[in-house]
Amino acid sequence: MADSAPRLYLAGGVTSARTAGSLEPYTDLSVKQEIDAGKIPGPRLFIAGPYLEGSPSIGPQLHALTGPDDATRTVNYWADEGATSFKAYMHITPDELKAAIDAAHAKGLKITGHLCAVGFKEAASLGIDNLEHGLAVDTEFYPDKKPGVCPGQHPPQVALSKLDVEGPEIQSTIKDLIAHHVAVTSTLAIFESFVPNRPPMSEAMRVRQSLLPQAWGDYVTVRAGIAGSPEPSVWATLFKQELQFERDFVKQGGLLMAGCDPTGFGGVLPGFGDQRNLELLVEAGFTPEEAIHIATENGAVWLGEDKHFGTIAAGKAADIVVVDGNPPKDIHDVEKVEIVFKDGVGYSPEKLIESVRGLMGIR
Repeated sequence: MADSAPRLYLAGGVTSARTAGSLEPYTDLSVKQEIDAGKIPGPRLFIAGPYLEGSPSIGPQLHALTGPDDATRTVNYWADEGATSFKAYMHITPDELKAAIDAAHAKGLKITGHLCAVGFKEAASLGIDNLEHGLAVDTEFYPDKKPGVCPGQHPPQVALSKLDVEGPEIQSTIKDLIAHHVAVTSTLAIFESFVPNRPPMSEAMRVRQSLLPQAWGDYVTVRAGIAGSPEPSVWATLFKQELQFERDFVKQGGLLMAGCDPTGFGGVLPGFGDQRNLELLVEAGFTPEEAIHIATENGAVWLGEDKHFGTIAAGKAADIVVVDGNPPKDIHDVEKVEIVFKDGVGYSPEKLIESVRGLMGIR
């Protein structure tokens, strides 16, 4: 991933990127240094510290925080090492999250989160700056939710699927997030992959050449299993809700960003997934221009870097993606990247993709 992901991001037209949590923060910091030095190709990176996870952690690579003091210590240590933001994770407690937020803010840094033990409204009241993914991971609508405890993802999602996005519960959350100036990161490409028979196979085939053959086989096997499941998928409803939630959030004044979250079961890849996210924002009801704005300037604004990049203007970094087509007329033309300029240096998407052919998906 340290070698292939930066190349695929850049090939897809991603010239700046914020990582969202890390399993290998020293690796990420080293990759950033090599990109900045011109030794390897990749986006301009803004590095998050390791996941701020509570107990139990979801994997052995994650440190399980032992309390608020540990959260403060962890933030301070990684801020000194060069992290510019932090991501709270699913089992972090309210007290740990508050300590992490205060420690980050004291250093002028921001906190985002993929939360579970803490609901969106509670996180907003504690001072969080951004929430990853959106409505589908918010557990606050689950009637059996216990304070400070993650109930898992599926039961809350079933409860959420029964709500109307235009109803008072979800609309109240939207208003609360906006009132507390909490941004949201759209990750529609990963959500789409959990919906039966999505994305279209023509879209899925775009990533095949980049995947290890076994990884492609695993992907199509899991995809077929989702489509063939006798149980109706809650994700068909959750995905429609997410499209509507993001549209309403922006319409009411919320700051929406975009990232692809290349996880799931292997079909969402860096760069490719970012392009797909633009297409799905248009499906949600945004114009192509609005979708592009969400994926470019809005991210720069949240980072506090909009004076340096995020739009094309005199005095800003020469970051330009040249496509063979007209995205305002057909957003799918964002897939037809001919050349990517970052800081005025041109890169060939074809060569970047070819350089990591068959490597993604090694575990």
